[in-house]
Amino acid sequence: MGDAEPEIKAFLRVRRAALDPAELGLPDGVVRRRVRGLRREEVAQLAGISVDYYTRIEQGRAPTVSDSVVDGLARALRLTPPEHTYLRNITLPGRHGRTLDAGPRPRVRPEVRLLLDAMDEAVPAFVFGPGGDILAWNLLGGRVSFDYAALPERERNSSLLVFLHPDAKALHPEWDKVADETVASLRAEVGRHPDSLRVCQVVHELLDRSEEFRQRWETQTVQERTSGTKRIRHPVVGDLEVTYEAFVLPSDPGQVLCTYAVRKGAPTAEALRALARAVPVG
Repeated sequence: MGDAEPEIKAFLRVRRAALDPAELGLPDGVVRRRVRGLRREEVAQLAGISVDYYTRIEQGRAPTVSDSVVDGLARALRLTPPEHTYLRNITLPGRHGRTLDAGPRPRVRPEVRLLLDAMDEAVPAFVFGPGGDILAWNLLGGRVSFDYAALPERERNSSLLVFLHPDAKALHPEWDKVADETVASLRAEVGRHPDSLRVCQVVHELLDRSEEFRQRWETQTVQERTSGTKRIRHPVVGDLEVTYEAFVLPSDPGQVLCTYAVRKGAPTAEALRALARAVPVG
C-alpha cells in the first residue's frame, strides 16, 4: 500500500470498464470500441477536466487532485459513497512515499472491556482493530465461531480467518458472500488508513497465500460493512442467524465495537443461551 500509483491506476481502470457507454448516452464514435467501458477522454469529458489531466491522475502522476476534481470523477464513474471516499483518500496530496506507521497492537480500554463483559451471556461482542484484528471479545464472542483464545495473536484477524482458516467454509454456509464483503471492507479500510502497516501486512499476506482473495481483490470493490445479517454453522449448536452492527469507538481511533443480536424467541436465541451455559467461565 506504500505506493499509490498501482492503486489509483487499477481502481480507475476497473471503474471505467464497468460502465456501459450506451446507458450513459455515449456513441461508439468513429472507431468502434474494442474494449468494454468508457474511454479516458469520455471520463474526462464527464468529469469536466482535460484528457491529459485525467491520464496523469489515472497513472498516479498528478501531484495534487482537488476535492472538486475527485467529486467530478465520482459523478462521471457513478461511484458509490464508499468508492468516492476511497478515491479521495488514494489521491490525497503527499500520498506517495509515506512512511508506514508501525505501532504495537492497539490496547482496548478497561471501560470497553467492562461493556463487553456486561453483554457476556446474551450478546456476542467483539472489538476490531486495523486490518480486522480481533482485539477483544466477550464470553459468547469467543464461543460463537472461532476459538480466539487458542489462536496465536497475529492470527486473530477476521480477514485472515475467512480466507486461511481450514474451518472457515464449514463455519460460514454463505462463504462466498462473506468473502466478498470481507474484501470490499478491507479495501475501504485501505482508503481510510493508507499508512497503516497492519492493514498493509494483512492485504499482502492474503495476496501471497490466497488465490480466492487475489481474484476478489482485483475487482476493486469498495464497501463499508457496518450492519447486516450473518449465518453461522456452529459445530455444537447448529445453524445460527444473527444481525450485526458495527460502532466506531470515537475515543479509540481505528477500533470498532461489533455486536450480534437475535430476535426474542428465535431458535438462535436459545442456541446462544446454550453456548453461554456450555463451559464455566475461566
